[in-house]
Amino acid sequence: MTPLSLASESDKPLISVLIVDDKPQVRQELRLLLELSGGVEIVGEAVNGQEAIHQAELLHPDVVILDIEMPVLDGLQATRQIKQCMLAKRVVILSVHSEPEEISRAMQAGADTFIQKGSPYSMLIESILATKDKKELKK
Repeated sequence: MTPLSLASESDKPLISVLIVDDKPQVRQELRLLLELSGGVEIVGEAVNGQEAIHQAELLHPDVVILDIEMPVLDGLQATRQIKQCMLAKRVVILSVHSEPEEISRAMQAGADTFIQKGSPYSMLIESILATKDKKELKK
C-alpha cells in the first residue's frame, strides 16, 4: 500500500501548517503524521486560541488546524479572528464532537473544513490538499 503523499513533485512549494490543540500528544501525533506525508511544513504550534491568533499573525500559515475546546480562547472564536484578519488561507477544525449543531457553529465561524477526531487520516490530507490546489490556481 502506497502512503498518501502531499508532494507529488519535489519542486512544489510546501504547505505551511499551524497546529493548535491544548493536548501535547495530539499536537505531536498531528505533526508526525503530516511530516511523514511530505509536502507539509509545520511552522508552529499553539495550545489555545489566543496563542493561535498570535502565531498566525507572525507566521501567516496556509492552514491552521484547530481544536474547538481549548482554554483561554476556544477554537471557534480563534477561527473567527483568523478568518476575519485573513491570517491563513484555510482553517480546519478538529473536534471529538460531531453533532450537527457543532459543525454548523464551526462553519458559521468561518472554518473551511470540520473533521471529527478519529476520522480517517486521509480526510485531513484532502483538506490540506485543497489549499495546495488554491495556491496553484492563483499562479
